[in-house]
Amino acid sequence: MQIYDELVARGLIAQVTDEKEIRDLVNNGKAVFYIGFDPTADSLHVGHFMALCLMKRLQMAGNKPIALIGGGTAMIGDPSGRTDMRQMMTKETIQHNCDCFKKQMSRFIDFSEGKALMVNNAEWLLGLNYVELLREVGPHFSVNRMLTAECYKQRMERGLSFLEFNYMIMQSYDFYELFQKYGCNMQFGGDDQWSNMLGGTELIRRKLGKDAYAMTINLLLNSEGKKMGKTQSGAVWLDPNKTSPFDFYQYWRNVDDADVLKCLKMLTFLPLEQIREMEHWEGSQLNQAKEILAYELTGLVHGEEEAKKAQEGARALFSSGNAANMPAAEVSEEDFTEEGIDIITLLIKSGLVPSRSEGRRAVEQGGVSVDGEKVTDIRTMLTKDQLSGDGIVLKRGKKNFRKVTVK
Repeated sequence: MQIYDELVARGLIAQVTDEKEIRDLVNNGKAVFYIGFDPTADSLHVGHFMALCLMKRLQMAGNKPIALIGGGTAMIGDPSGRTDMRQMMTKETIQHNCDCFKKQMSRFIDFSEGKALMVNNAEWLLGLNYVELLREVGPHFSVNRMLTAECYKQRMERGLSFLEFNYMIMQSYDFYELFQKYGCNMQFGGDDQWSNMLGGTELIRRKLGKDAYAMTINLLLNSEGKKMGKTQSGAVWLDPNKTSPFDFYQYWRNVDDADVLKCLKMLTFLPLEQIREMEHWEGSQLNQAKEILAYELTGLVHGEEEAKKAQEGARALFSSGNAANMPAAEVSEEDFTEEGIDIITLLIKSGLVPSRSEGRRAVEQGGVSVDGEKVTDIRTMLTKDQLSGDGIVLKRGKKNFRKVTVK
């Protein structure tokens, strides 16, 4: 099976501009394609995962990826999927985040010997002359047409700033620059980016009289409500210091039954034949499929050794309560009063909840336990002796655990 047909079979492609031409480019290793990443944090998260896996697949088939870091567009902010305006970022923060991205991307993409590029659009956007840009690009964009774009319609009711209105032009200009500088002939993105991507292909065709192509990837859980990478405790990051390998494993181990096969097809590199054999699995077999998914993806991000530790820790936890490979948290002696430490403070210190109000809610709803015993009273106190030695296993919900000890 050629790579384009495999992408289709795995459910990765949502829509394309010129299927025949794209199929030929991709199958023959002639695609020089880019995917954009906004450096709005110092770590990539699970929402970026599909894009990274797609870049890896296409590079393995001989195509050349360009990871475009939006150092310039981050100064404006993408209005897609937003009901408010993004917070402004400093150049220093953006550069730090870009540096973190490349380190994480290198686990998926081979940047050696020009096999892939990482480019920052600040290189051309920050030096643009406004009047020159208006003359060069402005005539090729219809305001009436721009206002029909989904990314703008979602913001119009609450107010779309002129700053954000320029985002489509900036993204289109990115493709135009990449086409001229690096021979980039194709852009990929989520289906919420379709209008912006069409703007780029149209600009190249009108300005240069040459063909360029666009393809949107099926965003899995994202396209069903921006759920991918979100848990009760926040985002699931690729940085192990933000989301431990154990928590990363647990996130995928606990995906909905209806999503496990989709995730296996879209995100893992297991042969389709092997995945299709799982289509009729149910009950305990479906749990086995989830273990396979969690192990494969944890291995991709954190390496096989960490994947094994996470899997062993999860199995031991559910079978015997052994928390050897569970993510750990520590509290200091200063956190204790004469009575001990209250359960809500313990939840916050362990990173299982972000605030006291959320901790209170978790306890009152029966979602918290200590060493297997449910805690329902928010006034519950634990003593220093209880947390000394091997500590306790603190659990929130079905997915989140910490082995908590005293420093």
